[in-house]
Amino acid sequence: MANTNIYITKPLLPKIEDYKKELEDIWASMWLTNFGEKHNILENKLKDVLKVENLSLINNGTTALLIALKVLDLPIGSEVITTPFTFAATPHCITWNGCKPVFCDIEPETMTINADKIESLITPKTSAILGVHVYGFPCDVEKIDKIAKKRKLKVIYDAAHAFSTEINGKGIGNFGDITMFSFHATKLFNTIEGGCLTCKDKTLKEKINILRDFGIQSEEVIEDIGINGKMNEFQAAMGLENLKIFREEQQKRKELKEFYSQKLSDIKGIRIPKLSDNVSDSYQYYPIVIEDDFSVSRDELHEKLKSKNIYTRKYFYPACHDYECYKNEIYSDLKVVNDIKHRVLCLPFYGNLDIAAANEICEVIANV
Repeated sequence: MANTNIYITKPLLPKIEDYKKELEDIWASMWLTNFGEKHNILENKLKDVLKVENLSLINNGTTALLIALKVLDLPIGSEVITTPFTFAATPHCITWNGCKPVFCDIEPETMTINADKIESLITPKTSAILGVHVYGFPCDVEKIDKIAKKRKLKVIYDAAHAFSTEINGKGIGNFGDITMFSFHATKLFNTIEGGCLTCKDKTLKEKINILRDFGIQSEEVIEDIGINGKMNEFQAAMGLENLKIFREEQQKRKELKEFYSQKLSDIKGIRIPKLSDNVSDSYQYYPIVIEDDFSVSRDELHEKLKSKNIYTRKYFYPACHDYECYKNEIYSDLKVVNDIKHRVLCLPFYGNLDIAAANEICEVIANV
């Protein structure tokens, strides 16, 4: 039995003395927010890391997604096709923008929105598709792009789990009209809270920048109904320090993933989802799928691990269409979602999880 609690994740943190140096700069400048030097440096550095042309920092991922939907001018009351196998923020942002989420089923392997089922859900009210790169597994961006062009729809991607993910060497933030990244403390790369939007259209970036600052175009001109989405200097400072160490964290997670996969791949009833060869891994989560021929259910395994002070996550459970607030919304046959939500379990996954603890986790699963 684990002597101490083993949690699902731990935040990436720089050495405190390095962060203190950043804070000294902020104290000296007395510029705490409103697009200070650290904010601007981080924005430019992230463009290079994510391999994108345009990037706007936002104070958190949810605000970023709200702005993404707002800036595309989706008609009030229109429908946005999305996945119910995601975090609550995804459909909530659609609803807050006065639109209706239309839930589409998912692919059984990648657990992302099933592009082959999107067209059957399109109606005259449909204005956009919002895909989610679940656990860093990319949506079928080519199929979604073809559908969107054919039906004249906007495309937004939620890449909260996909920091630094690439398809054929192309940054994941280059697909669709806009992509949102989350920099929450639980993410591979964090700015404590935070996020960003990426897009190919420079004019769209300019509109995003106005919306994230209350709609202010100049000192005396308020152009649009905006919001306070500005990232402050303290968040940006954390981001600048974490940019220096996130690759090392990724490498440690890569080694941990390889260890887990070696230990678990031969256990009957445990399926390990795999990325395509042309996709780079963000190493955000390590999910396993509990099949029918495993000895116990996912929930029973979750409780067994918890009894050993090992905290896993039934992620995503419940699915969004199960929420009371969405029970009257539109959705199709969600056969795969309704099955997979009872099977997925995310294991503890962070760079300083030592091999002895990881081995104990694997042994508990094997011995069930």
